[in-house]
Amino acid sequence: MSFALAQKVADAVLYEGYVLYPYRASSSKNKVRFQWGVVAPRDYSQAGGSEAWEMQTECLVEPGHADRPPRIDFKVRCLQLQERLVEEATGPETFRPVEFLHVGDELLVAWDEGIEQELEIGGINLRDLAVDADGERRIAFDLPGGSDVEELRSQGSSELCGRLVRRRWAISAVVRLSAEKVDDYIRLRVRIENRTSVPEGLEREEALRRSLVSAHTMLAVRDGRFVSLLDPPPEAAQAVAGCVNLHTWPVLAGPEGSGEVVLSSPIILYDHPAIAPESPNDLCDATEIDEILTLRIMTLTDEEKREARGTDPRARRIVDRADAIPDEILERLHGAVRSLRPADTEPRAVAPEIPGWEEFLNPPGETPPEEATLTIADILVGKGTRVRLRPSRRADSMDFFLAGRDARVTGIYRDVEDACYVAVSLEEDDPTGDLHEATGRFFYFYPDEIEPLPAEERP
Repeated sequence: MSFALAQKVADAVLYEGYVLYPYRASSSKNKVRFQWGVVAPRDYSQAGGSEAWEMQTECLVEPGHADRPPRIDFKVRCLQLQERLVEEATGPETFRPVEFLHVGDELLVAWDEGIEQELEIGGINLRDLAVDADGERRIAFDLPGGSDVEELRSQGSSELCGRLVRRRWAISAVVRLSAEKVDDYIRLRVRIENRTSVPEGLEREEALRRSLVSAHTMLAVRDGRFVSLLDPPPEAAQAVAGCVNLHTWPVLAGPEGSGEVVLSSPIILYDHPAIAPESPNDLCDATEIDEILTLRIMTLTDEEKREARGTDPRARRIVDRADAIPDEILERLHGAVRSLRPADTEPRAVAPEIPGWEEFLNPPGETPPEEATLTIADILVGKGTRVRLRPSRRADSMDFFLAGRDARVTGIYRDVEDACYVAVSLEEDDPTGDLHEATGRFFYFYPDEIEPLPAEERP
């Protein structure tokens, strides 16, 4: 089976946040990388490390034929980091590490590069897996370590000016597959574990080099279909509720209405996610607006662009594309309208009925906020009561500006957890009072943060 339906979105997940604007290694945001999708060594994680050592996907498969069992293909994909050291030549065969190195017109910077790695297995019989006496199938996912050296010479010169030393650390991981029958469905579990041995006291930067980074799982089914975990049919709701997903979020991939492919991503997505067709290239930030980001790249100085190009090959391509983007492509990034519909020929009601929403906002039988009252310091407080503001709980700077001010109660509100809030507007000497009253925008305080004024201070 082909994963082409999910591949473009999966590639965006793989490199999401890999290198961010302004695409320079010296940028603070590029010094703290990989905030999701990290499957770290178990020893590091259990010793108090900030990343988990496991990732688990559980989803439901609805068999398509009684006489043909569903078969699964799956991919586990990730980045393996390799340290790229920049070393300056100090002699014919001697070098010293430096943070950056000028090689002709280029600038090379020390950096951790990402190497794409994947494990792919096809044709797994789900029914056999569900009745396997051992209960699961274990598949090794081992990534070898190693090192490479690249000599650096200025263009047109044979003189050695430095070298790049790339080092990778071995990673030992395992993928555990299991399945079980749940009602009329088969619940599939794909569990990824990092069992790499590491020394005690490992810092996060070193742990990342022994981790599966931006890890995610892709699943495809033949002779069956996946059930949406976000919007399951009523008959599957209980089985879906029993699915346990750890550090990942499985969604249906491919065209609307299809159920043959699942992308289990460390980034929260919706069913059938898609890259906007107007987006011509990957910016390593699929959540950003392409036009804004492209324009910001154009504003970088020549020196900033030079450092970005020397940080990573992907950063080089991003900067080069932004510099050379054709006007018609840039204009296309300005926006798109996807929901045009023919104008209604029949007149519509000015205020269509929405009983469900109306009942949620104003539950029947409850007193409206403008009619509600409560007792504070033996004084009945309701709309129109004059009070003095005494902010204390979770107060911010705006609250303290209002401390000691006199105000008038406009309503007593309760939220969905039944917590009580008093809405107030400032007294008439406040120039914004009428505007707030007209637009329904008030200041809200807890009951113990307002002080009802004594009778002699009331009109």
